[in-house]
Amino acid sequence: MIVVDSSVWIAHLRGQQTEPVRKLRSNPTPDEIIVGDLILLEVLRGARDEANAARLERNLRQFTLAPMLDDHLAVRAAANYRELRRRGSTVRKTVDVIIATFCLEHGHALLHDDRDFDPFADHLGMRVA
Repeated sequence: MIVVDSSVWIAHLRGQQTEPVRKLRSNPTPDEIIVGDLILLEVLRGARDEANAARLERNLRQFTLAPMLDDHLAVRAAANYRELRRRGSTVRKTVDVIIATFCLEHGHALLHDDRDFDPFADHLGMRVA
């Protein structure tokens, strides 16, 4: 399964032709894609108006939606953050720590266009799609 980060969804919605967007568009089936609840939030908060938000939500709901945080994952995410900081990488956004840890804990690959995820791949073994 592939978790698609909001950085890719937003670039896709803007019509940008980045490599991660090309990978998203070439994905064969929607059932291989996970949209985390936090990613849904990040995409929907940028909607122009309620009609646009409803359209975006409807489109994203064709994929598997998943909650991304519970008490176990919160503890793991904090440990991952500390480990990366110990290695000299400070991740700027807590939501990115949660998303990356979700992928690590569940064995999912992450399709992203955000440098904050690179230390998770480089140091903790997160797979990148």
